Amino acid sequence: MSTPAESNNRWQHWHLERDSDGIAWLTIDHGEEKVNSLGTAVLGELEQIVDELEGAKPTGLVLMSGKKKSFIVGADVREFDATDKVSELEENVRKVHGLFQRIEDLKFPTVVAFEGYCLGGGLELSLCFDWRIALDADHTRVGFPEVNLGIYPGFGGSGRSIAAIGPLNAMQIMLTGKMLRARPARSLGLVNQLVDQHGSLRWAARAAVLKGKQASKPGLKARLLNTGPARRFLAKQMRKQVAGKARPEHYPAPYELIDAFEAAGNSPSAMIRLEADKVPRLLAGDTSRNLRRVFRLMERLKAQGKRSDFKARRVHVIGAGVMGGDIAAWCALRGLEVTLQDRELKYIKPALKRARALFKRRLKKPDAVAAAITRLSADVEGKGVKRADVIIEAIFENREAKRELFERLKPDLQSHTLVATNTSAIPLGELSDVFDDPSRLIGLHFFNPVAQMPLLEVVYDTTSDPERVNDGCSFATQIGKYALPATSTPGFLVNRVLAPYMRNAMALHREGIPKEALDKAAVRFGMPMGPVELADTVGLDVGMGVIDTLMGDSAAEDRKVLEEMVKAGKLGKKSGEGFYQWNKGKPQRDPKAHEGHDLDELAKRLMTPYFDECRACLADKVVEDADLLDAGMIFGTGFAPFRGGPMHYLESSQSQSSQSEPEEEQS
Repeated sequence: MSTPAESNNRWQHWHLERDSDGIAWLTIDHGEEKVNSLGTAVLGELEQIVDELEGAKPTGLVLMSGKKKSFIVGADVREFDATDKVSELEENVRKVHGLFQRIEDLKFPTVVAFEGYCLGGGLELSLCFDWRIALDADHTRVGFPEVNLGIYPGFGGSGRSIAAIGPLNAMQIMLTGKMLRARPARSLGLVNQLVDQHGSLRWAARAAVLKGKQASKPGLKARLLNTGPARRFLAKQMRKQVAGKARPEHYPAPYELIDAFEAAGNSPSAMIRLEADKVPRLLAGDTSRNLRRVFRLMERLKAQGKRSDFKARRVHVIGAGVMGGDIAAWCALRGLEVTLQDRELKYIKPALKRARALFKRRLKKPDAVAAAITRLSADVEGKGVKRADVIIEAIFENREAKRELFERLKPDLQSHTLVATNTSAIPLGELSDVFDDPSRLIGLHFFNPVAQMPLLEVVYDTTSDPERVNDGCSFATQIGKYALPATSTPGFLVNRVLAPYMRNAMALHREGIPKEALDKAAVRFGMPMGPVELADTVGLDVGMGVIDTLMGDSAAEDRKVLEEMVKAGKLGKKSGEGFYQWNKGKPQRDPKAHEGHDLDELAKRLMTPYFDECRACLADKVVEDADLLDAGMIFGTGFAPFRGGPMHYLESSQSQSSQSEPEEEQS
């Protein structure tokens, strides 16, 4: 391969060199960060480099990353909060548009070669190049996640992606925020060439430059779909699909993108001009500001998992019910060796069957599925206890049964083993005194369904060993969950808040308000599902146990309702009947039952106990501060992300109310 002949290191975040073939090799390596992002300083230096390249006219240009296993994660999200003035945001967007257009217009072959994350602004920059090469590796991901921040691609990505891969594929990727692996990205045309893990990106890039490789344009079908009548039809269908997941007043970005596509999808330049009009206004709006807050909260939860270097290899789960079996399956999916224990093999077999279905759904490749199945084994005798790095108790919610179990475990426990209970509400101190050293027991409270809920409460009390708690947080991160340290008050954080919320819904239902109206009101407010559907999803037997633990005699009437349903075998979704009849995993609703009810007023009545309990949890220091409480309720209960969290919502509502009072007095 040709050797570098000239090198230029005048920039902090970029490195430029020219080899003996005249190829310019441009490397992005953000000087102050672990990953590359396109912030103001980085883009400012890139503009200087483009000035130089336009005059130097090399044989070709190759863009690569100096970060190991990562390319560009997108724009610098932190800078989005620098101003809320739409005019300034418009100026910034148009400046980037001009820079990226200059890169696209360079008069020599251009190639980008990457591995790892190529997301958002990184993908938008890549689309300016003639040829895109990616390493075919598990860590390579390509996509537009902007919709998760309440915007859509604003650095030219909307127009260039449609031009590159056609309207259907481009719009689907932008509307969902889905990240693609290397091969699907290649199939769509976002990537033009793959290099296997034994190959060389640099060699492939050099060859592509010397051959003058150019990405092909979408075929006739894509062009026909981009005609005016076709776009109008497609836009209508897209709005229907988006409406099933997000209301326009809550999440305007996807609707703004669809409007732009319908108006100008056949013209990349027009789509890009519309970005400069629409994206700055979205950035300055409440939804984007609150979703950016959620992003920061997510980063803070990730940081909780870096408190120790604990790494598990073997996990032993006791209790093969829906929760325990799914915890075991999830740990095996994440690469750990897992033994699953219950009284008899017949109780474990259904969990193994569900695990296989999960592996096939998530891993897809037969060899990966087979490996995961091998990592999960039935263990009626509990032989895995002696070898486990982590033991998770997940039997039914009964204090005495859990204590008896821990008593039997004691002789086989290793000193290094992290011992945890998955209790939903029982205080840690009522279980930990079984051990000679009570400080070793922590809570690892998973949420149902395990494969979908991202939060894991790491529960501790005044006797807990802080190092064990930190190990629990690290374990949560290891298995792909967000760790939320929570003190061991009854119900911890999430269930403590949910219990009065759910009880309130049951009381309103007894007053005669249809379950469909209650659920529709909650969803209209922004919750992912209503309280009645949630009760069925969690399981009415589990709900009854939580009520017993948290509320005792004060909830006797609620308990009686649940007890009668549980005795009749109506456990909710898992039995096919609870408050709702369930068919193929969907609740069967009366579509007209909500009519005649003021859903906005009903939502206020529903949410009042939720907010009251959030305030009480903060006062009782169940979690460290209001931000962690907001994070817990967003990722643990699905509290409307576009509202930024319950405490943030209450503070914002109070602020808006106080600002409007003088105007009312003047009028």
